[in-house]
Amino acid sequence: MVFDRTGALRATYRKIHRYGFDTGEAVRMAAGWDVVTIPTEFGGLGLATCYDLRFPELFRALVDAGTEILVVPAAWPARRREQWRILVRARAIEEQSVVLACCAAGSHSGVDQAGGSLVVDPWGAVLAEAGAEEDVLTADVDVGSVAAIRTELPVLRDRVLAVPAPPARHGEA
Repeated sequence: MVFDRTGALRATYRKIHRYGFDTGEAVRMAAGWDVVTIPTEFGGLGLATCYDLRFPELFRALVDAGTEILVVPAAWPARRREQWRILVRARAIEEQSVVLACCAAGSHSGVDQAGGSLVVDPWGAVLAEAGAEEDVLTADVDVGSVAAIRTELPVLRDRVLAVPAPPARHGEA
């Protein structure tokens, strides 16, 4: 859920890609279907969660819907921390977007979490990064650079293949 400065609910996102390979989230919770964006004073915000990071087509759909800033909260396991870093940076580069990626630290249900929250610019440069412990990140982000980079290196317009439609819903609640 995303709330504005006044405390009003602006949007709700339900994770589309559930982790678990027929166990865990994949059987315990219903998948979302909606690509969720929010217009803000800073630019369009696109929402994803954790395992969604492994599916670039979601992030392309978010950009197609007008986002400049991608927000990804996660509980990524420590043993795959380097994959977390690579995928966050890849999404920033591919989508020519700012990525705000917040990863849990400490331990959850006996699994050590990666920590390593990141702020990444559209070129893939890490503007701020947390360690494995809880931390608060600050970074100067120029959201205006998104439009400039998309003009300077217009890769998004050169796509040949279209994003496939989401699968048909089969009675999930």
